[in-house]
Amino acid sequence: MEFTLSRIALGLWRAKEWNYNTQQLLSLVNQVLELGITSFDNADIYGDYECEALFGNVLRESPSIRDKMQIITKCGIKLISQKFPATTIKHYDTSKQHVIQTVENSLKNLNTEYIDLLLIHRPDPFMNADETAEAFHELKKSGKALHFGVSNFFPHQFSLLQSRLDFPLKTNQIKASVLCTDHFDNGTIDYLQEKKVLPMAWSPFAGGRLFYENNEQEVRVRNVLFEIAKKYNAEIDAVAASWLLVHPVNFIVVLGSGKIERIKSAMKGLDIHLSREDWFKVWTASKGIDVP
Repeated sequence: MEFTLSRIALGLWRAKEWNYNTQQLLSLVNQVLELGITSFDNADIYGDYECEALFGNVLRESPSIRDKMQIITKCGIKLISQKFPATTIKHYDTSKQHVIQTVENSLKNLNTEYIDLLLIHRPDPFMNADETAEAFHELKKSGKALHFGVSNFFPHQFSLLQSRLDFPLKTNQIKASVLCTDHFDNGTIDYLQEKKVLPMAWSPFAGGRLFYENNEQEVRVRNVLFEIAKKYNAEIDAVAASWLLVHPVNFIVVLGSGKIERIKSAMKGLDIHLSREDWFKVWTASKGIDVP
């Protein structure tokens, strides 16, 4: 099956905090589908292991929308939770048994027969790449997961897992924003562009710090975004989204808001094509120094 994601994805990390009932969440999902957002990003641990089931209730209420979307979920982290009292310390588990069992649980919670894209949530220093790859191969063969990727991996970690697979990893979901440029400097984005892997950018507005916090970097960047926003007749969230979207690595931007007006505003970033100079104005503001 052909792999495709929308350039903007809806992240469900905080879906429990939105306090939406099933009908309200369904309404949001239908509205973002109408906007062209077809990719929905989840993880087994979100909301203390409850967010997948919240989304599953939506699919139970309206099964016909399943074919209109791509569901992304993640595995590999074990939290300390009353739901799993045997876990005594937060840790990572990318063993074959855990990966497969997590997917089985996710399928039930999400009320779906397959996951479009399964990600390893964090690099596991105890990962047996052969074993993790074996889990991926079995899940792909069974049709329970169609495509695979990683999250928060550095290039050498991505390359290790890829070396054990006979199909390509499709994404690396990384933290990236106008306030967080680490992966531009550490080789991750260069590596992904080299391999033609589309990264997903989580926390594209720095968890809201872009709008509300007032340290030196945030003030500098916000002032430049306001300046550029006037030029493009847009809000600063659209400019911040565009800063990622116009980059040649072809970011997929994961929005974490449950407010449709905020989503609509950020989506206008798809229609803004920042000039190279405007892109570097933001870069320079974020770094606090001119380029060499």
